[in-house]
Amino acid sequence: MAKDPTKLSRADKRANKKALRAAKKVARKERWAQIRMAFTVTRQRDSRLIWWLVLTFVAVFAVLFSGLALLGVWWPVALLMGLTLGVMSALVVFSRRAQKAAFSEAEGQPGAAVWVLQNMRGNWRVTPAVAGNTQLDAVHRVLGRPGVILIGEGADHRVKGLLSQEKRKVSRIVGDTPIYDVVVGRDEGQIPLRRLQAHLVKLPANLSAKQVGVLEKRLAALGGTKLAMPKGPMPKNARGMTGIQRTIRRR
Repeated sequence: MAKDPTKLSRADKRANKKALRAAKKVARKERWAQIRMAFTVTRQRDSRLIWWLVLTFVAVFAVLFSGLALLGVWWPVALLMGLTLGVMSALVVFSRRAQKAAFSEAEGQPGAAVWVLQNMRGNWRVTPAVAGNTQLDAVHRVLGRPGVILIGEGADHRVKGLLSQEKRKVSRIVGDTPIYDVVVGRDEGQIPLRRLQAHLVKLPANLSAKQVGVLEKRLAALGGTKLAMPKGPMPKNARGMTGIQRTIRRR
């Protein structure tokens, strides 16, 4: 009888299992390396980080263990549940403070808004630097269910002019589609960098997914500028923070 070519031999199966274990081991090492990097970066900017983590762990563990013990839960189970929830709570606090440190590091630097926009969850079509100048003031275009969002970053008096010009160009292409404009910053009427994602997510859904695809093709004709934007707002720290945040959320 001819051998079925779709069936793997025992040696092939062992080789596949070995390769899978090796890949998982590499992935674990990378995740822990990211967490160590996040801890180092965050601790440099947040001197109270360790105290927050210790207090969070101790408080959650003490409350949960004591509560379960009073309810008559077997103490090893109560201990395990207290330790598990304590560690998870400390990781949540760590994630938030790491994110705060990353935004603090990036804020005010050219390209910071692009860093935030390109790492948003969901179906957002981001086109960096559709308008800009030699002072590195820039306008970035975001297309999503709300419509077209123009994001400006830089000096307020220069960015508003760039936004106005780009809005006129876009309106000729998109017709009645809503166009929003946002200036990133800390002044009155501006959106802080750390709140940019939340601001965009809260905008109403005015378009269907199909309409977004059609508009993307039409807007592609506008292109962008030749402005050379920095590849990352934080050369030392921020480029790795996106992966770190995903790692902490998964854990």
